[in-house]
Amino acid sequence: MRGVLARFVARLSPPRLGRDFRWLWSGSSLANLGDGIMLSAAPLLVASLTRDPLAVAAAVFLQQLPWLLLGTLAGALVDRTDRRRLLLVVETLRALVLTGLAVSVVTDVVSLPVVLTVAFLLGTAETFADNASTTLVASLVPKAHLGLANARLFGTRTLANQLAGPPLGAILFGTAVALPFAGTAVCLVLTVALVSRIGTVPPPERTEQRRMRQEIAEGLRWLAAHPPVRTLAITIALFNVTFGAAMAVYVLYATEILGLGERGYGVLIAAGAVGGLVGATTYGWLQDRFSLATLMRAGLVVETVTHLVLALTRSGWVAGAMMMVFGVHAVVWGTTATTVRQRAVPSALLGRVTSVYMLGAVGGAAAGSLVGGVIAQAFGILAPYWFGFVGSLVLTVVLWRTFDRIVHAAEVGPEDVD
Repeated sequence: MRGVLARFVARLSPPRLGRDFRWLWSGSSLANLGDGIMLSAAPLLVASLTRDPLAVAAAVFLQQLPWLLLGTLAGALVDRTDRRRLLLVVETLRALVLTGLAVSVVTDVVSLPVVLTVAFLLGTAETFADNASTTLVASLVPKAHLGLANARLFGTRTLANQLAGPPLGAILFGTAVALPFAGTAVCLVLTVALVSRIGTVPPPERTEQRRMRQEIAEGLRWLAAHPPVRTLAITIALFNVTFGAAMAVYVLYATEILGLGERGYGVLIAAGAVGGLVGATTYGWLQDRFSLATLMRAGLVVETVTHLVLALTRSGWVAGAMMMVFGVHAVVWGTTATTVRQRAVPSALLGRVTSVYMLGAVGGAAAGSLVGGVIAQAFGILAPYWFGFVGSLVLTVVLWRTFDRIVHAAEVGPEDVD
């Protein structure tokens, strides 16, 4: 059985990415399938316990809160420990938490406080798991092939998390309420089995053991003193504000402006996921024909145009086509930005710098959601899209010339940022 699994995984990943990456990639795919199942099953469970909108929103918020509270701590811990082992421990704990939730459903003792607690625990585990997984890629794959490796990860994440997982979660929930949570636990157990096949990973180079606060501060100082990576972090934070503002009212936009029902809204989300798959499968081709700076500039244009088209159209078909193009951009941009960061940041600091980077990204999206809600309440549902268009246009003009420096971030040595 192991031989069959090994041959199957090998066929999915080019040999140049290495055997160990194949195990990480296949494990990540199963974990993302579980996340996709939870994406639909968790809100359905909350809605079955309460119809209070604030309680429903609280479940989402509590899953994101750990990134803001523990993101930098997670980064420091990732840089201190064996990243493979940390990933195995965290995914095992996630499986145990979900098993407990499934048991509480079966025994009819599940309650809203239980679900909210589980949301926070899962969000905490994901904070550590996502950081460990990202930094582990940089340890397993040669720098020259990081773009292809990240494209594979983004593509399978899109397929599992956005296309396959949510409808499967809804079907399982309709069959038996506990099934999606037990199923996700099984996915995570299999993830642990696959990731455990990865060979010994060299630990990041370390000097002296210092206090956690000092190590977190070191990551912050490195990012602040490295102009290309610092600019990249600021860019994603600001663009997440404009994107978060528009997406905060996306469901209202789809139903009230475009006149779509629940199924139409689902198709609109799926359109972006299909675009993401296209971006993942064509990334190698794009990388061979265009510079990374060109890809990032094209992404800014696509993001700006997306806001404008959504603000102007009343056609679900046009909006869906635009979101498909946006999905391509999202994966290409995410792959490129991750690759640039992995190549530029020293291995010993990658966990901490990644945590600060993600803190800005998540914080920007959270701030954007708040801004979008306020603007929509005051000026109407389309107002956040006009805000997104104007904001993205200004950012595109201001940042246009910076990408030649950003994509060569790896060429800036320690002596340049000391």
